[in-house]
Amino acid sequence: MATLTTSAPRVAVPGVLKHRAVHKLLLLALAAAVLVPLADARWASGSWPAALTVDLSKPLTHVSDWIIDNRDSHPLFLYGFGYVSNAVVVSVRAVYLVLLAAGWAGVTAIGALVAWRVAGVKLALGSAAAFLACGLLGMWIPTMQTLALMVVAVLASVLVGMLLGLGAGLSDRLDRALRPVLDTMQVLPAFAYLLPVVLVFGIGVPAAVLATVVYAAPPMARLTSLGLRGADKEVLEAVDSLGATGRQRLLTARLPLARKELLLGLNQTIMMGLSMAVIASVIGAAGLGDRVYQALASVDVGAALAAGIPIVLLAVVLDRVTCAAGENAGEEHGNTGRGWLYAAAAAVAVALAGRLAGRLDWPGSWALNIAEPVNRAVDWMTAHLYSGVPVVGGTADWAGHFTTWVLDPIRGGLQWLPWWSVLLVVAALAWLIGTWRTALTAVLAMAAIGVLGVWKPSLDTLSQVLAAVAVTLVLGFATGIAAARSDRFERLLRPVLDVFQTMPQFVYLIPVVALFGVGRAPAVAAAVVYALPAVVRITTQGLRQVDPAALESARSLGATPAQQLRQVQLPLARPALLLAVNQGVVLVLAVVIIGGLVGGGALGYDVVFGLAQGDLATGLVAGAAIVCLGLMLDRVTQPTERRAKKGA
Repeated sequence: MATLTTSAPRVAVPGVLKHRAVHKLLLLALAAAVLVPLADARWASGSWPAALTVDLSKPLTHVSDWIIDNRDSHPLFLYGFGYVSNAVVVSVRAVYLVLLAAGWAGVTAIGALVAWRVAGVKLALGSAAAFLACGLLGMWIPTMQTLALMVVAVLASVLVGMLLGLGAGLSDRLDRALRPVLDTMQVLPAFAYLLPVVLVFGIGVPAAVLATVVYAAPPMARLTSLGLRGADKEVLEAVDSLGATGRQRLLTARLPLARKELLLGLNQTIMMGLSMAVIASVIGAAGLGDRVYQALASVDVGAALAAGIPIVLLAVVLDRVTCAAGENAGEEHGNTGRGWLYAAAAAVAVALAGRLAGRLDWPGSWALNIAEPVNRAVDWMTAHLYSGVPVVGGTADWAGHFTTWVLDPIRGGLQWLPWWSVLLVVAALAWLIGTWRTALTAVLAMAAIGVLGVWKPSLDTLSQVLAAVAVTLVLGFATGIAAARSDRFERLLRPVLDVFQTMPQFVYLIPVVALFGVGRAPAVAAAVVYALPAVVRITTQGLRQVDPAALESARSLGATPAQQLRQVQLPLARPALLLAVNQGVVLVLAVVIIGGLVGGGALGYDVVFGLAQGDLATGLVAGAAIVCLGLMLDRVTQPTERRAKKGA
């Protein structure tokens, strides 16, 4: 007798519900359904509740007052920080006097001969031309002041960075402990830590040098640790088999194997040190930075450009020389020692000849005044572009429209949202592209902003960052794609990107203010100009490194260039594009503070105000909030390594 078996009908589950992202959102919605009513009943909606804030103004003000009262009498300052300050002053002055004693001819010869020994005749001629251009612009003495400051600051940064990198490279525990410290040193706005440095060391060269060391030492530490950890295992095992001690192993194997990373760290330290030249001028550092800062105060575009060009030239020359040294690291050259000896003898001979001829200082009659023609050009642009363009309106109208149609709605929308909904959105975005740890970190970073009591200004800053990053990515991706598809366009674009990347942040503000006026729109424009080169370079490199076999396969199937881009190049270049997004966010945040000087307001204004008024609480709290914003944005834009591999 046959038996009939019946089974319950299967319910078809929609495919979308099987997706992992949907599971995460459902879990988050369930948690929100439980927690949000409790939070709303306890603290209500709207802005961040005052009951959840911590007032740090009193303890920070107490610390500031104690430092000011004891700076001239306490042993810590007299016998500790005082000796450091004196050593910095003596070192900078000694380097400056040596540069003056060598004269313009000797310094130019030394720069050219070093470049010749490292990279060849072409770079030697470029280096000589760069130093001569500094003199022709009438900026020889300020250039030497900046160079002396940078020599001491870079040497101190390299020493501190190498010591930290050695510790991190040899100890996993120290590496884990140093990582958040280095992250904070790099993300914390320079203006935010200028204030405590000034409180301890006062206005002048010591504060400028030490602030530069804090800013420029992290890349040296990171790359030193990377080089030590990436040393060839087989070579290290061979050294161990010979009975080498730990010290011998470090000096004869690990450090030589990490030579390229060490030189790259030197390169990055030099570039970051020069980028601090203008900011350091705010606290009394003389030189090119002071000239740029004074020009900004008087809105003198010509004078700012005349001082900004030598900074760019110094940065480009030092970048090319250190990059060439890194590329040639480990290569064998015949008669290397004899070549350096000849170069040193030639440099000394040129310096002595200039001294005997009485030509140590750059002749004033050889200087060119570019300030007046540049200012006339700027005046013409302002008169014809600021408000004189028919039909489409001038740049002032564009800035007004951008503020009204983009910045105001974004800021209003963010500040209108209940505080708990902002945390939910952050959690959802971070969890979708990462893990629950990623989401927790992002939420805690955003919550810390509320606890610090700067919720509304932080959302104002966030609105500017989002708008600037969006514009930067649209322009950067489009330009990067065009450069990746055309070698000629990339060659034409390269020097423009070099200038944009090495020009001090302050210099951007002057033409931006001249064209767009004062407000949040020019702050966004300056951030876009500053962040755009990095996005373009990374996008171009990522697209050019796509496997040629994949492109050839797509062509053989009849794919058009547009289809190859959408279906092959962009998906395969996803890691590079994500890195471009990350760098865009970081660089835009770096200019948020500078934007506070031209009406950007929000956290940038608070940091600048804290520095100007000596208000440690206001400046440090706003700086900490910017660090938290950077951490949150990093987590919601960068997938974890495991997640990125699954999506690739």
